[in-house]
Amino acid sequence: MAEQATAEAAQAEAAAAPPPTDAPPADAPPPEGEQPAAEGAAEAAPQLPPIIIKKVMPEGHGGAHGGAWKIALADMMTAMMAFFLLMWLLGAAAADQRKSIAEYFQPTNAPRVDKSGGSTGFFGGQSIIDPKALPVQLTQSGIIQISAPGREENESTHEDQALPQGLNEEEKRKIAAEQDEKNFENLQAKLKAQIAGDGKTADLLSVVKFVKEKEGLRIEILDNAGFSMFSSGTNAMASEAKALIQKVGESLKGVPNEIAVRGHTDNVQFKASGNNNWSLSANRADATRQFLNDMGVDDSRFSRIEGVADSQPVDAAHPSDPKNRRISITVLYRDPGKGAKN
Repeated sequence: MAEQATAEAAQAEAAAAPPPTDAPPADAPPPEGEQPAAEGAAEAAPQLPPIIIKKVMPEGHGGAHGGAWKIALADMMTAMMAFFLLMWLLGAAAADQRKSIAEYFQPTNAPRVDKSGGSTGFFGGQSIIDPKALPVQLTQSGIIQISAPGREENESTHEDQALPQGLNEEEKRKIAAEQDEKNFENLQAKLKAQIAGDGKTADLLSVVKFVKEKEGLRIEILDNAGFSMFSSGTNAMASEAKALIQKVGESLKGVPNEIAVRGHTDNVQFKASGNNNWSLSANRADATRQFLNDMGVDDSRFSRIEGVADSQPVDAAHPSDPKNRRISITVLYRDPGKGAKN
């Protein structure tokens, strides 16, 4: 009991003793400069900026070399397309058409002009593009014809210049005849197409006849009950006949062959004195020649102009039939041994 009383007295003395002076009160703020441990740890790790990576491309090589290869590829594809289109067109063309294309691109030596610009003094020259400066009319044919400089306007050299060298006259004639046969076929097809394609002459295709004979290709224009080339008893050509002869003249300018024109009549005789069918047929043949000449067919190409009256009728059983009145235009075969006319 005594020990218990001693312990209680000691606890009472301790409770009554004042607290130490250096210990801060429980609710006192912390000293200046000191922060709580949690806040100091948070400020110890500063925030870093994000990392940005930037790629810089060298100038002149951006975008796969600027796309220049696309232009080159497009040019190549365009050229290839044009080439294959050309091959397809040539493959679809007929043999005669390919031959005409080849002849079109054959080089042609233009004749030299004697009076070129300024050769005879100031303003005294002659231009090479002057029609009078070219003595020939250049044509697309298998046998090229070029006039030598200094000759007359209507003269030309031998037409066998394009034939292989070393051939005899018979071989040359054979080659020229083969070329003429092809030219005649093309001429006939072209003339038929031109007549049928024009509204003024389409109805007259039935009066045009093509006949192959020993001399060449004969083109005949016959009269019928509804069509007459000339007024009765005269050599005055009707307007429909002029339109038809114009087509013939345009086709004849594409071939170099000589031409023969022949006039025919029926057996109806003139009642007036001084006129006859012989002179009438000859005058009509010459009127046809003159019209072809006006169309551009040179006078030197006409081999002969003749009138045979009613001596060679188409229908001998009916000599007065209108179709016996006709004009025959014969495109003659060429002779390589003879100077050609163009």
